[in-house]
Amino acid sequence: MEDKLSIWGLVLNASLVVQLVMLLLLLASFLSWVMIFQRQQVLRRAQRALREFEDRFWSGVDLSHLYREVNNSPDQHSGAENLFRSGLKEFTRLTQQPGVDPEVVMNGVQRTMRVSLAREEERLERHLPFLATVGSTSPYVGLFGTVWGIMNAFRGLANVHQATLASVAPGISEALVATAIGLFAAIPAVIAYNRFSAKSEWLLNSYETFADEFASILYRRVHAAG
Repeated sequence: MEDKLSIWGLVLNASLVVQLVMLLLLLASFLSWVMIFQRQQVLRRAQRALREFEDRFWSGVDLSHLYREVNNSPDQHSGAENLFRSGLKEFTRLTQQPGVDPEVVMNGVQRTMRVSLAREEERLERHLPFLATVGSTSPYVGLFGTVWGIMNAFRGLANVHQATLASVAPGISEALVATAIGLFAAIPAVIAYNRFSAKSEWLLNSYETFADEFASILYRRVHAAG
């Protein structure tokens, strides 16, 4: 009885449906942790790249020189750098056209940077919907396994002349393991989703602020040239 009530024994003696539920939840938990570590690295690199590029940008370096530097060795983890490259490239292309209106130039630059910002948002928030799904559905999937296991345990009482706690304890215990695994999968996913969402929002706000400041610089430049 002691071996049967161990965690491993409960899993092995569970019904097929409960075992499938446990397997599904363990798979979801494994994938969640893979994505958690991957997202952690992506966001950490993005934060470091943002600080480094802003230090270079506001150091007083010539924008054309900075553009050549980042274009020769682009950092795909730097959202601000991607905004800068796309914005200045569009600015240079439009200002080389004769007689172009400054407002047309700025509209083109801002449109290009909005597209680049949307790409950064997609990159930063990748896999977050999966974590949200695991965090919100895993407890219910585990609860389904628990309900199914308890139902089978009570159905088994029909074949027992004298119902005791010992006769239903294994079935109820194995059913509760499904709920425990569901919570094990859900809690880290929810914590990671909330944390990564906040970091992504902070980075996107920083990118938007940089884009506005960069657009102001280009606005002054295009009107000074005109």
